[in-house]
Amino acid sequence: MGSLVNPTLPTIHFSGKNLEPGSTAWMSTSKDVVRALEDYGCFAATYSKFSLGMHKAIFRCSEELFDLPTNVKVQNTSDTPSHGYVGQEPIIPLYEGLGIENATTREGVKKFTNLLWPSGNDRFCETALEYSRLVAELDQVVMRMVSESYGIESSYESLLGATSYLLRIIKYRKPEKGENGLGIVPHTDKSFMTIIHQCQVNGLEIKTKDGDWITVDPSPSSFIVMAGDACMGWTNGRIEPSIHRVIIKGSEERYSLGLFTFIRDLKIQVPEELVDDHHPAQFKPFDHYKFIHFYYTEEGRKSNCPLRAYCGV
Repeated sequence: MGSLVNPTLPTIHFSGKNLEPGSTAWMSTSKDVVRALEDYGCFAATYSKFSLGMHKAIFRCSEELFDLPTNVKVQNTSDTPSHGYVGQEPIIPLYEGLGIENATTREGVKKFTNLLWPSGNDRFCETALEYSRLVAELDQVVMRMVSESYGIESSYESLLGATSYLLRIIKYRKPEKGENGLGIVPHTDKSFMTIIHQCQVNGLEIKTKDGDWITVDPSPSSFIVMAGDACMGWTNGRIEPSIHRVIIKGSEERYSLGLFTFIRDLKIQVPEELVDDHHPAQFKPFDHYKFIHFYYTEEGRKSNCPLRAYCGV
């Protein structure tokens, strides 16, 4: 049994003065960010640079994408598990998703667009690129706040230079008669950080440390900023990833977007500033993409904490 009657995620607003590094508002917001990530592994966020027009545009593009025939969508492949097309999986039959690798680069988005629309689709390409870059800005604000609060700015600068972004565009079809509403099983993300944006249909639920499930009501102006397993490795266990799931309860299709952060060609290691007699190192340096591949092995799948199984001390 959980201890909270009606648990809710903390909401943090990113606008005006608190987007100015070094300002009093920035430092106060930084404390709120770290507290939320340490307590919940995630938080709700609003970002003043994100408009209702962008919200509508990116979900119009999402619908257009999923209207394509399945034999076209399955061309979205990747060497990294779950970074390309995933759909028609017996364990999660309602789920369908595609991934745009290197989503903050014009080259990455254009490669994806031209694969699915050989004659081109400039509107999709420009909207997906603008969306990814905007949300990546929010990710970097959050991570600068975290790194400053922990005194590990130089470590984050190194990671930032090795960061790549994956935009996953996701659709959950409505359950058929007699079908349960499980959209995706409870899990933590294998990313460094994840930022989720939802359409108007409920479904996302976050598990608290007390064992309660918080239903996250979607809003056109809000995001869910969520730590992944790799962030736990970097912060020496100070920030733990949140367990979350999707349950479809209504009769509407549900669309969502996830911008996932990954670290390429640089080993993630615990900064020395976060290791002392009271906080011994919990993780060895690890390759993020090799960790993802480990997770999809039998050993990785069975582990209660795949990162500890992979590189725990």
